[in-house]
Amino acid sequence: MNLDDFSDLIERPDGGVRRDAEERRERFIVPPGALGRLDELGEWLSAAQQAVPVRAIEQPRVVLFAGDHGVAELRVSGRAAGSAHELVRATLDGSTPLAVLARRFSVPVRIVDAGLDCDPQLLPDAVVRTRVRRGSGRIDVEDAMTAEEAEQAVRLGMAIADEEADSGTDLVVLGDLSVGGTTAAATLIAALCGTDASVVTGRGGTGIDDLAWMRKCAAVRDALRRARPVLGDQLELLATVGGADLAAMTGFLLQCAVRRLPVILDGVVSAAAALVAQRAAFRAPDWWLAGQLSGEPAQAKALDRMALNPLLDHGVIVGEGSGALLALPFVQAAAALAAELPERASEDDADETKAAEYTDDSEEAAAGGGAAAVDPA
Repeated sequence: MNLDDFSDLIERPDGGVRRDAEERRERFIVPPGALGRLDELGEWLSAAQQAVPVRAIEQPRVVLFAGDHGVAELRVSGRAAGSAHELVRATLDGSTPLAVLARRFSVPVRIVDAGLDCDPQLLPDAVVRTRVRRGSGRIDVEDAMTAEEAEQAVRLGMAIADEEADSGTDLVVLGDLSVGGTTAAATLIAALCGTDASVVTGRGGTGIDDLAWMRKCAAVRDALRRARPVLGDQLELLATVGGADLAAMTGFLLQCAVRRLPVILDGVVSAAAALVAQRAAFRAPDWWLAGQLSGEPAQAKALDRMALNPLLDHGVIVGEGSGALLALPFVQAAAALAAELPERASEDDADETKAAEYTDDSEEAAAGGGAAAVDPA
């Protein structure tokens, strides 16, 4: 597999349709610019859907890729190594912020086990049947996975994207359920952006103290030494310092762009996968939205490299897709406004209306004059 092949398969959203949507927007009763970024989103959706007016977002879905990262053994996370399955179980039970929001917004959630480090019997078969491997290697001293496993993970993500597109999903909210994932993500972003470990290392969704942050910086630094020699091959890069979940997300994002399926990215993990995907296919980011600014420095750097401007900046750092899901109503509002706002009457319509009113007035006057001639009074 060569990820560069996706470059020939992915086209940009339809520019002609977008111009038609812009022209239609100029005719709305609400002045252009009055709705701010909602206008831009409505036009983007029209281009993605190849439809004017834009269709409502009716079948969104949250897709979460789950995995454990061996680097968590270095105590670089606020969660214990190998405990990502607890996040999965809590989400399935409806007790995480993402689960609460998804229930409130009536959005179904799909969890894909790419590399959890747990007994498969702890979770439903529908989740674990997709597992590529049990956990990922400690990227500061060993590869995250083999080249064969990296390809298998990418193909898994592609298959999930095809299933979603074929089932009628019209917008995906993409997130992750991982422990140690932000360390792998920071490494990928630092490698692809040519920056040092301290520039990209954040404190994760659960927050870590200064000592843990220093351990995390050291892990990213050591992993970067292993990443730089393989920068020319995205698949090898994912195998070396990524993880099964990150590789699956990369394949998912690329195939969503092939299938013209828009995606809202969540935090630094999805941003890292997106940056790898952009390296393979430069048009792919045109199909993605950045849902929120998570506060992770690596995410900000990745979004800047992809020229993606976050929709929200509300300080939500919990991860798990929550911030991106909060952006979904904003996108749905943009679609509704673009589809349902009335247009101003054109000058021709106004002239016809005035002419009709003049004719009606003349007929009424003539009728009134005739009646007065025979009135006995």
